[in-house]
Amino acid sequence: MTAPAAVGIDVGGTKCLGIALDHDGHVVAEHRVPTPDTPEALVATLADIAATLGADGAAGVAVPGLVNRDGVLLAAANLRGVKMLALRDELEARTDLRWSVDNDNTVACLAEWRFGAGRGVDDLLLVGLGTGIGGGFVCGGVLQRGCHGFAGEFGHMIVQAHGISCPCGQQGCWERYASGSSLAMHARDAAGAGRLDAVVSRAGGIDELRGEHITDAALAGDPDALAVIDTFADWVAIGLVNLTNTFDPGAIVISGGLSAAPELFLPPIEQAFHASMYGGDDRPWPRLAFAELGPLAGGIGAALLTTL
Repeated sequence: MTAPAAVGIDVGGTKCLGIALDHDGHVVAEHRVPTPDTPEALVATLADIAATLGADGAAGVAVPGLVNRDGVLLAAANLRGVKMLALRDELEARTDLRWSVDNDNTVACLAEWRFGAGRGVDDLLLVGLGTGIGGGFVCGGVLQRGCHGFAGEFGHMIVQAHGISCPCGQQGCWERYASGSSLAMHARDAAGAGRLDAVVSRAGGIDELRGEHITDAALAGDPDALAVIDTFADWVAIGLVNLTNTFDPGAIVISGGLSAAPELFLPPIEQAFHASMYGGDDRPWPRLAFAELGPLAGGIGAALLTTL
């Protein structure tokens, strides 16, 4: 087997996905295994995936959580028992490879910049709307990590003083209002106000409402569901405007489950975004786009870490 140009592994809460790239950036091999439930087993699994894919000289890893510049995973909510894990050092002690370790949204930004929706842009933001909100950014053609490696935790911007409590300990974090999981919260608020009766009936009750119930109903033209989408879009736009005023990107790529229905989510997000933009029509606006690489972005980005 010819050695791939780069190997990257995306560590998720339930599975680890290994990706091998050729010299043109094409995915030539994939390898999936369940995510182990101990730090020791995780290190062994990552080493095995790299060997299976034929890593030669280096490999990259994308992980959820806080990763410092020394490749130490300080905390990861979705990985059981992982805290202050010196992942890079552990992997290098176990293999003959040089390892790069970074946050999953940070490397997804790198992947979308090189091969996805951010191609051709020197200054790019990626905003990942999932259970929470993460992100990454490229400035002047360089992936940014910040002083300690923690840049891109966009979801913990405060957008509402004394707002909804966040598991991080703060109140009013952006991700409590604009993450993929918050769509259900906005739906329950609307249902509690006497709207969404048909959707609530199909879901089996207010407490059973999920984001997909709202998405399906909105795609079918339900006006109450469309109003919930508009509320959600307003909150997404608040964060995007703050980020634009801070970074002045050429484009913002949105990743996560919303990309499954771009025709539903992108127009109201764009409308709210443009309505709130400082400078209005007198300034250029960043292009908003949904991510193109889907679930492969983390693995591709991790592989690209080895080329930096």
